[in-house]
Order: sequence, then C-alpha cells, then structure tokens
Amino acid sequence: MISPCPNSPNCVSSAPGTDREHFVEPLHYTGTLDKSKAHLLAIIHAMPRTRIVGNDSYHLHVEYTSLLFRFVDDVEFWFDPEAPLIHVRSASRIGYSDLGANRKRVDSIRSQLENRTETTSYS
Repeated sequence: MISPCPNSPNCVSSAPGTDREHFVEPLHYTGTLDKSKAHLLAIIHAMPRTRIVGNDSYHLHVEYTSLLFRFVDDVEFWFDPEAPLIHVRSASRIGYSDLGANRKRVDSIRSQLENRTETTSYS
C-alpha cells in the first residue's frame, strides 16, 4: 500500500483513513490492470520532468521535478489487485505548502486516465 500523508498540506492521498484535508478519490479504470498501467505509464512519460524510480506488479513510484526551483515531489500509485482502483499519493519532499500542486497533478492524471479509458477499446 502507499505511505500516509504527513500533517503538512503539501500531500494528497487516496489511502483509506486519510483525513479530509489530504484526501483524493482513488483513480478508477476499466479493462485489465496491465492495460490500465500501460495507459498510466504513457500519461506519466508525456509529462515533463518525470522519472520513474520504482515499478513492480502493483506499485509505481514517480518523481516529478519542478521547473523553477527544481523541487522534487514523490508520487506513488498502488494498483488494487481486487478492484479496478489505483490508489495514489502525491507529496512534496520539502517545504510546508505546495500551493495545491500535488492535488492539481492528481486531478490532471485522473482526467487523462479517464479520457484514455473512455476512448480505448478493451477487446
């Protein structure tokens, strides 16, 4: 599973038990886990300043580096093997506030994943 958020507002997570301030809905997908993971990886590869630092069957760890100050954010994805859900956690490594950057990132990924799912045939 993914790590919990700290008390600072620079983290969002869909992990069960996450408080309201930090909570985001998990990502939903249709089709197989493998195809959905491939779609997610395509979305990540298209985003600037990303680096995949961990990738196994159910877990994906990505680093995002900001353009201006080169801050690094860690994003974890955990694919639920029992349901068509991808739990997500996006957090800044340093600082206190991220001005909503992590929530915006997760929302952008969600939107792109949903658009891919709607336009992709799973035969």
